[in-house]
Amino acid sequence: MTNEEIRNLLEKQRAFFKSGATIPVRFRIAQLEKLYAAVKKYEKEIHDALKRDLGKSHYESFMCESGLVESEISWMLRHTRKLSRRRTVYTPLAQFSSHSYCQPVPYGNTLIMSPWNYPFLLTMDPLADAIAAGNTAIVKPSAYSPATSRIIETILRECFPEEYVAVVTGGRAENAALLDQKFDLVFFTGSQAVGKEVLRRCAEHLTPAVLELGGKSPCIVDASADIPLAAKRIVFGKYLNCGQTCVAPDYILCQRSVKDAFVAEVIKQIREQYGDNPLENPDYGRIINEKHFRRLCGMIDPAKVVAGGETDPQNCRIAPTVMDHVTRDDAVMGEEIFGPIMPILPFDSFDAVVDDLKEADKPLALYLFSHDRQHIRRVTTELRYGGGCINDVVIHLATSSMGFGGVGESGMGSYHGKAGFEAFSHTKSIVNKRTWMDLPMRYQPYKSRLYEALLHIFLR
Repeated sequence: MTNEEIRNLLEKQRAFFKSGATIPVRFRIAQLEKLYAAVKKYEKEIHDALKRDLGKSHYESFMCESGLVESEISWMLRHTRKLSRRRTVYTPLAQFSSHSYCQPVPYGNTLIMSPWNYPFLLTMDPLADAIAAGNTAIVKPSAYSPATSRIIETILRECFPEEYVAVVTGGRAENAALLDQKFDLVFFTGSQAVGKEVLRRCAEHLTPAVLELGGKSPCIVDASADIPLAAKRIVFGKYLNCGQTCVAPDYILCQRSVKDAFVAEVIKQIREQYGDNPLENPDYGRIINEKHFRRLCGMIDPAKVVAGGETDPQNCRIAPTVMDHVTRDDAVMGEEIFGPIMPILPFDSFDAVVDDLKEADKPLALYLFSHDRQHIRRVTTELRYGGGCINDVVIHLATSSMGFGGVGESGMGSYHGKAGFEAFSHTKSIVNKRTWMDLPMRYQPYKSRLYEALLHIFLR
């Protein structure tokens, strides 16, 4: 779309929002019902598109994309009415004869910019939250996942008029044209580098932004962990979607006394989950494009590979790879991996690990495999990160009962469930003051000692 077409589209959405059409809760629920029905209707086409873009199996596509979208919409259908109500709060005595309450209201015209790694989930989940909160939305899916973008466009055009929910496809030119416009809220999921640019552009309009970014999410395995189970769960989370998951364990910090046993179990689990030749496994995905394939290949040090390392340049595929004896100076530790490479770094002192992580950038996720209560307490209370798991990986994002988001370098704001509704809402604080009584003590002239004494009492 041209800049002019994008500007006209946003003007249509502004007019639609100003009409008040999105405010009634019954309207929002009706739109969520339409969206849910369409996702169910096009489930096969969604899975086919994800297979073309990322090589995902239909099972994985349902487990990690369409199924989670259906779950989020279902949660919103059950809770939107309650979340939209005003909430009465305590009124201090000084405001006697008043009713104080908090009223959630939609931001208005929102922009949702989604990435290519989970292109359906990370477009439709925030859209469901935006609809539940009463906003209009322009959705901008990634140009790197064109098949999924097309099915998203089909679904949204079938469900909604463009003055309510619209899709803008394209690449960098369309992204820049959208960010030139003044929205009421921008929701962005993607890399830290692009997130910084989005935030800069939002600042020009003083537009609030929710940023869901990434980073190097560590996974700690200490000597008290159940090593076979830890290896099984870490292999699942690390190589899911061919490693292209923002909350995948980026690297493993393993206590030296159990490292060799852990490495052996990881190799065993790769064989059990992906077969002797993962590159021939039809359910194992691929890297999104040649650019990212070459970047990942540059991270692999053949001298440190203890499993995997095989590549298929023609189909942009890399076998699940394990690198041992890795140090902080290796190329694989220089940036977020976002691919099927598992570096393993040994440690001797848990205290030193905690101290090092306190100095590092705040990651989107952190995982700990341990049965040591003191270790668990320190990781959950002393370290700063978006979210995580104890004795598992990734699954903390698969619920609408908890907010999901980053902190610091890994993002700002959160969504899913109640947190998602609140992310797309502004909460007004309102005092409704009765007129039958008017306390005189707040007015000048301030002369009466009695009024001063009463004021002290009322404000306690």
